[in-house]
Amino acid sequence: MYLYFMRTLSNYISFTFILLLSIPAMLTSYAQLLAEKSIAETSIKTEPINKDIFDSLRLGRLGLGRVAFDYAMIGYTRLKAKGLLANTGILSIIDFSLSSAKKRLFVLDLKNYKLLFVTYVAHGKNSGTSQALYFSNEAESFKSSIGFYLTGATYSGAHGFSMKLKGYEAGYNDKAEERAIVMHSADYVSEALIKQQGFIGRSLGCPALAPEIYKQVINKIRNRSCLFIYGASGNYIENSGMLKQKVKLRNSRFPA
Repeated sequence: MYLYFMRTLSNYISFTFILLLSIPAMLTSYAQLLAEKSIAETSIKTEPINKDIFDSLRLGRLGLGRVAFDYAMIGYTRLKAKGLLANTGILSIIDFSLSSAKKRLFVLDLKNYKLLFVTYVAHGKNSGTSQALYFSNEAESFKSSIGFYLTGATYSGAHGFSMKLKGYEAGYNDKAEERAIVMHSADYVSEALIKQQGFIGRSLGCPALAPEIYKQVINKIRNRSCLFIYGASGNYIENSGMLKQKVKLRNSRFPA
């Protein structure tokens, strides 16, 4: 009887000890589940809102591709849910599937359902002539880098008033700071050049803006807002960590 009691007690103590050890892992898993649930619910809720914004602001008529917009909203939602955005109401989209003769930078105020800017933006000189076709994350490539960025602080540099950019996607744009990829003004971003040669000038990889508007744009989007640069890259959409999970989630609830 005594031995039976001792074995039972020993088993009970062992079970209790194991249970106590597993509690931190259980709590961590539960917290992760809640976070993923929050991101998923936010993504699902924004799907009908996406259509309202895109249509009500007539973004399609202005030239923005619906695919570029939808992907931008997915990444924006994820960055916001992770608490990485400080300037939370602003979403900037550069649609590099468009010719540089088109206004292809769209700055949206998602809190107030407003389109703040539609303007020209340059791509890297080795990305293509009138359209950006090739992208790189490497230094001295003089190509644009696609994917999601967090806008940074402003500073005065070689191009005057400029804004830093932090690439958020490994392998696609995370070397932006190392490459000195920033937003700045450039005289070659002009309608006069479009009339002369059919497209604006090109940068060394920076998304350069026209001198008459760059300060207004930078002051509105600086300090950790979301910038998405979309382009027709062969493997980006399939491999982007920002998009992969959300695309599957969205399509399972909202089939094409």
